[in-house]
Amino acid sequence: MISKWEQAGPDSLRPMLATAGTLPVRDAGWSYEMKWDGIRALAFLDGDVLRLRSRTGRDITHVYPELAGMAAVVDARQAVLDGEVVAFGDDGWPEFEALQQRMNISSAAQARLLTASVPVSYLAFDLLWRDGKPLIEQPYADRRAGLDGLGLAGGNWQAPPAFSGVPGRDVQAVSLQQRLEGIVAKRQQSRYEPGRRSPAWVKIKNFLRQEVVIGGWKPGEGGRAGGIGSLLVGVHDGGQLVYSGHVGTGFTQQTLRMLASKLTPLQRAASPFGDTVPPEDARFARWVEPVLVAEIAYSHWTKSGRLRAPSYKGLRDDKDAGEVVREQ
Repeated sequence: MISKWEQAGPDSLRPMLATAGTLPVRDAGWSYEMKWDGIRALAFLDGDVLRLRSRTGRDITHVYPELAGMAAVVDARQAVLDGEVVAFGDDGWPEFEALQQRMNISSAAQARLLTASVPVSYLAFDLLWRDGKPLIEQPYADRRAGLDGLGLAGGNWQAPPAFSGVPGRDVQAVSLQQRLEGIVAKRQQSRYEPGRRSPAWVKIKNFLRQEVVIGGWKPGEGGRAGGIGSLLVGVHDGGQLVYSGHVGTGFTQQTLRMLASKLTPLQRAASPFGDTVPPEDARFARWVEPVLVAEIAYSHWTKSGRLRAPSYKGLRDDKDAGEVVREQ
């Protein structure tokens, strides 16, 4: 039963994670997938019932009601899938900014209203359990073949292709052409490692992206007067939250209102950063409990450990703030 999977321990509810890196030197023994710009979710399918759990193990089934029908069409009585919940943009490719409208809601009724204007899809890329049999010890190539045989096509779900016997640089070129985040290289003979960041999966990014923890904000000026002007952010290093700079671009008015509603209840008196925040950034700062995770795009890290030209992309409610570190 799937319940046995869920009872196996906390890591059974957490997906396997990829390490950041570069293309393998040799393509032999590797498969390549697109890196989808959405939120990670394990899908538990039992008869006609679907349950979704985020990367942190939180039940998010009610947030995406249009995915409920996936359980009835899968060619299995029971299955556990790993994949990504995405919202497609006007160009037909996943768009993280569009997904933001679906992620940050708690009401099932509100979620149902948004299914028409911002529909989501589930992109499955791994099969972890089928009809009472755990598959995580099987090679990725076998699990992937099993996934492709489940009949996940049409509706709001699919199993996008994995590319074997194809040069990784060619797959990456397609992802660049479509302005996707990047690709993931997976060792064909690797087992699935729940809850672990494994070198058997390597994410190769096209654009520099970094998860950061919000530790405060500075009031805006001009058109942003009275609200948020920029976010003060950091990453964990050596057991403390290290200041990484401030993010002042990439916001819509709707986003600023949403952030204000989430940050206001988190106010605290002192800075949560373990190191010294430069006086010009700390002046007029409003500090908050460091629990919210944002994703930003940036040009590079400076020698002083600051993010250069950061731009806000969205909140990550599927990430634990304590796990956010600087990606190499």
